[in-house]
Amino acid sequence: MDDERKMTEFLREGPWAVVGASTDRAKYGNKVLRCYLQNGREAFPVHPRESEIEGLRCFPDLASLPEPVPAVSIITPPAITDRVVDEAIRTGVKHLWMQPGAESSAAIDAAEQAGLHVIAGGPCILVRIGFRE
Repeated sequence: MDDERKMTEFLREGPWAVVGASTDRAKYGNKVLRCYLQNGREAFPVHPRESEIEGLRCFPDLASLPEPVPAVSIITPPAITDRVVDEAIRTGVKHLWMQPGAESSAAIDAAEQAGLHVIAGGPCILVRIGFRE
């Protein structure tokens, strides 16, 4: 499946999780969360040390979310992304979007071998669905 189709499938149904969400509005983990919200999409911030981000309850990991999510945006360092992928596989996530800088070849390989659809290596959700600062 090409990236265009993967992006369409990723955005088809929510809610979405934003792993690596941040309270710092200058960071991409915050911008990606706000991008979902600006576009009327339900998103759950995920960060192990935060309780609230952008007025939303924050969850420490994917397993703690109040409902399953089909798709996850990942904005974490590559070493963390590897662990996020393992958890995404365990929790039944179907689609992953590794934002630029979050990807690792090990994480991509693991996700694809588990049958997940992976977007990595360049496309940014902020451009795809539109973000206003």
